[in-house]
Amino acid sequence: MSKIDVYNQEANVVKEIELSDAVFGIEPNQQAIYDAVLVYQVGLRQGTHATKTRAFISGTGKKPFRQKGTGRARQGSTRATQWRHGAIAFGPQPRKYNIKLNRKVRRLALRSALSEKLADNNMTVVENLTFDEIKTKKAVALLNAFGFDRKTLFVAEEMENFDNAFVSMRNIPNAMLVTVSSLNVYDIVNADKIVFTEAAAVKAGEVFA
Repeated sequence: MSKIDVYNQEANVVKEIELSDAVFGIEPNQQAIYDAVLVYQVGLRQGTHATKTRAFISGTGKKPFRQKGTGRARQGSTRATQWRHGAIAFGPQPRKYNIKLNRKVRRLALRSALSEKLADNNMTVVENLTFDEIKTKKAVALLNAFGFDRKTLFVAEEMENFDNAFVSMRNIPNAMLVTVSSLNVYDIVNADKIVFTEAAAVKAGEVFA
């Protein structure tokens, strides 16, 4: 079990806790991380793109002119792809881009991303994220106290009182607050710093092990 300092919201060390080595202390698997990020990104694609085939083009079904004797190439329909206002050949059609990733690989990717953040000293644990009121200034003060001026991901446990903190951080471009259950590899990798509450760090060590 590796130990890590726990800070209060003024960035002062108040205690020390142990983290699960099975979650925060493994050798990162870069392939698993890459696969998990790819699955997340392709899942964002709507896949609603569409072009009209001959079946969807307005126009007559009549042959434009006779087959022979005109000196022109034979034509069977004005809705063909070579005609102006005709159909599109081999254009994109609605599809799903989703990729399946095995559950074990997803969990390995999560553990790998968290272990990498801890190994690079880009992980912090705070006592809690309890705010007395909804105040963006207080969220900014929290970031400034720790010197977080780039993308920072805060992780709280579902049972904690973090509603005011969530709303307070909502308008800060480089801060995001999620719960342990909604934590994903892309958000971890995309963040420069990750900040767990004490309860969230303990919970992550239990559910991701």
